[in-house]
Formats: sequence, structure tokens, C-alpha cells
Amino acid sequence: MMILSACSLVTGGSKVALDGEWRLSAGTDHGQPIPIVAAGKITLQVKGAQLGGTAACNSYGGKIVVNGSAITIGELIQTEMACLDDRLMASEAAYLAALPQVTKAARNGATLVLTGPQVELRYTLVPAVPNADLVGTAWVLDSLISGETVSSTIGGPLSLAFTPAGVISGSTGCRDFSGHFTIDGSDVKVTLDPYDLIACAGQLGDQDTHILAVISNGFSFAIDGSTLTLTAGGKGLGYRAA
Repeated sequence: MMILSACSLVTGGSKVALDGEWRLSAGTDHGQPIPIVAAGKITLQVKGAQLGGTAACNSYGGKIVVNGSAITIGELIQTEMACLDDRLMASEAAYLAALPQVTKAARNGATLVLTGPQVELRYTLVPAVPNADLVGTAWVLDSLISGETVSSTIGGPLSLAFTPAGVISGSTGCRDFSGHFTIDGSDVKVTLDPYDLIACAGQLGDQDTHILAVISNGFSFAIDGSTLTLTAGGKGLGYRAA
């Protein structure tokens, strides 16, 4: 996990409404364009004092304070998954270097412009996605959560599915699992079928242990649009609808 720097706070004016998901359409930093690669979208998600998103390859998150048209962004962190495409790495590096320099925000409908000393980031609003259903949706694992630490996954496919008949099935990237579940509000009780006790080596083994620790004995779940978060015993899993 990498920690990024923060920008400073400026005050005054009517508060700009930033909540929602935004996608970067253009940007410059000290006169240099920020490259945007079709295969690696750059997003900004704001919900109250929390911000996050994807930066071409990795995920990032942090804190945001809005005071009039001025903003401060701090406590920025990012996952450190290696980008296989050099263009994605360049796009991500340029964006994450520019974001902490932002000091002001201006919104015009579905357009958001963040500016700072010699920095400009232009976004378009992503239409809100209705919450997906837990049951009947094909889910794909994106992240492993331990407390406040979020890390990327390896291997695949990392699937998860719930059927109307009460069957749960999925994969850890090392082994497949299946079983039965019942739902009580936001809690899910799970009874897994016996599975092969193979030993998964290295990071794949750690990932396998993490996933099964969350799922095996039941968990709480939350759905926000097309994202699903499972939590149990201080650990979590972040899925997206396929």
C-alpha cells in the first residue's frame, strides 16, 4: 500500500456538490497532458468525506473536505498491483501525481473540473447504477480487505454466485468451493460442502485462506450499485458484478 501526499485547504463560497462517481475525460499537469488509455479507466468516487476510485490500474482512496469551491484531499493511499501495460502505468502515475495538487472544484451539471496550481482534471458524471441483487448475480472478486488495508487479488477466476435455491459457489483462485446459504437481513449464514484440502503456495495460499475465512462461517454483506462487500471477523472481500 502506497501513501500519497495531500493538498492544502482554501475556504469560501457555496459548497460544490461532489457526491457520486466521476470518470476522467481529460487532464493536464504543468502543461503536460495526462494520458488516458481506453483499457484503464480513471474514476473518482465521492461519498461525504470519503473518496476513492480506480487509477488506470490500481485502486485508491482517501479523505476529502469541501469548503465552498475549495477542497482538500488527504490521507491518500493506493494498492500496488503491477500494471502489465506501460501505458497504464504512465497514465496512473500522471493522474496520481496531479490529484493531490488540486485546491478548487467547479461543477456544471454532469461536468466536474478540479484545478490547482498548473493542474486541471476534467470529469463526467457516471449515471448511478441500481443496486445489483445478491442472488442471481455473477460476482468477481477485486480486492481483499484486512481492517483498513485493501490489497489486490491474484490468479483467477475469482467467482462467487448465489442461486435462488440457496446454493453458494465460487473460487479462491486455488480451489473451488460450494455449499448452502440462508439470508437474515444483511447477514448470510453459510455451510460449505467438504472441499479438497490442497495446500496453496505463497500469496495464492494467503489469498485462499483469507477468502475462506470470510465465507466459511457466514458474513455480513453490503451492496452499492454493482459492488458487493462481504465482512466477517475484521476481514472483508470486495466483489463487482460481472
